[in-house]
Amino acid sequence: MSEVLTVDIADQVAFVRLNRPDKRNALSMELMRDLQATARRLGGDRRLRAVVLSGNGKAFCAGIDLSVLADAKGAFVKGFLPRPRGTNVFQEACWAWRRMPIPVLAVVHGTCFGAGIQLALAADFRFTTPDAQWSVMESKWGLVPDMSGVHALSQLLPIDVAKRMSMTGEIISGERAAELGLATAVAADPHTAAGELVDAILLRSPDSVSASKRLFDQTWHRGPRFTFTRERAEQLRLLFARNTAIARKVATAQQAPEYAPRPR
Repeated sequence: MSEVLTVDIADQVAFVRLNRPDKRNALSMELMRDLQATARRLGGDRRLRAVVLSGNGKAFCAGIDLSVLADAKGAFVKGFLPRPRGTNVFQEACWAWRRMPIPVLAVVHGTCFGAGIQLALAADFRFTTPDAQWSVMESKWGLVPDMSGVHALSQLLPIDVAKRMSMTGEIISGERAAELGLATAVAADPHTAAGELVDAILLRSPDSVSASKRLFDQTWHRGPRFTFTRERAEQLRLLFARNTAIARKVATAQQAPEYAPRPR
């Protein structure tokens, strides 16, 4: 079991926690590799229905560990090279969670800076405390967000707001993050708020939930023709799925659903 990342599974939900509390969960090379490997492993577990991603200690994630940047001739250079999927080690540490076929919910408290905000934005939903601190902080170090952050920001913010946050590295509160659309919701207890959404998701067909995630992720910046094609393809698959029949039965009888595992 990893010492820098913990995983607990209960009731079809995986609870993944960054576990470097003494470093405010700053991302080391070890932690980034563990994030990738864990996302791939959990994504292949057909029993799971959702993932909740959070950080142990006083922060969600304070950014990248500066020791990684200092190693300019070693792991940093190797990790910077792109892989066949189009991402490098740094980008895949975040975007691997968006690749998952099930919903990923990030629970943010304390600091959420730089690499941390990019990891949170790779989740499908983000719940934050009102006093959490969010920042696209790479400009402080003369850099740009390069761990999938530009793409994620483009999905959530107007271009001028994304540019301002990236150019200035300004720190905003969790409450402000929710107002801008970076956070899904703000709550004094974001774990409970995230749990309520998970409970609602678990009442729906896992096939439908996964199809909705795929459909939006694949079409968000595409034109209507492509989107309509993808809509038809997903719907055709669902119409004849076993879990769709269960959902119809449940909707009619209002009984507790007992869904089959989601398809691969």
